Amino acid sequence: MARIDRLTVYPVKGLDGIDLEAATVLEGGTLSYDREFALFDGEGGVINGKRTPQIHELSTDFDPDTRELVVEAPGGDTRRFNLESDADRERAEVWFGDYVDEDLTLERDRSLGFVDRREMGPSVISTASLREVASWFDGMSVDGARRRLRANVEISDVPAFWEDRIVGDDAPALEAGDVRLEGVTPCGRCVVPARDPETGDPIEAFQERFVEKRRETFPAWADADAFDHYYTLMIIARTPETDRGKRLRVDESVTIEDE
Repeated sequence: MARIDRLTVYPVKGLDGIDLEAATVLEGGTLSYDREFALFDGEGGVINGKRTPQIHELSTDFDPDTRELVVEAPGGDTRRFNLESDADRERAEVWFGDYVDEDLTLERDRSLGFVDRREMGPSVISTASLREVASWFDGMSVDGARRRLRANVEISDVPAFWEDRIVGDDAPALEAGDVRLEGVTPCGRCVVPARDPETGDPIEAFQERFVEKRRETFPAWADADAFDHYYTLMIIARTPETDRGKRLRVDESVTIEDE
């Protein structure tokens, strides 16, 4: 039976994710801790791997209980910032600003997070989809694909691209425990999946290879009209307002509405 295998959130947008055993759906429809913080330049541009490739070289961790962000830079320089502390957030602004050579601010959104699609919610993918994509590229592991694609809800015990069935006309929703996940749109990809998540080094002709293989393996159960192109992977979902405040949990069963 399909089940939630992983719940991953990204406390600081653009930095590494953390795995949770359970995550609350916030009032804005996203998951607790997901993109709660983000770094911005002086013109309001967000700092992430797409815009600032040297971000890939940082290794980070975040403790939801203590609110401590640990950052390790190339060469082993390690810094710790308590993101509940105004003083530590200011220190983090200075440190990250020095690292990317820009003046930065570290901002916070508790109710929604700095997700790209602010009217939507968690992203959904299957473990089998990650496994399939990893098989398309020499040397890519499933965990490497996972870190490149950065989904929130990973579902196991289903075939590759199983999640594609929840978008399109009359598409069913998912029931994950007592939380409903309604598919909204396939996720068109940017340059980040082409880059090694640790070094930022790109795979040559990544997008061309991805599109070729995605076309070859596109599932019969998906609504092709819901996909503008083949450079997509994972589904952006939303949760109805009635389910906000509920929790998703690892190992909970996932069913397709009306099946």
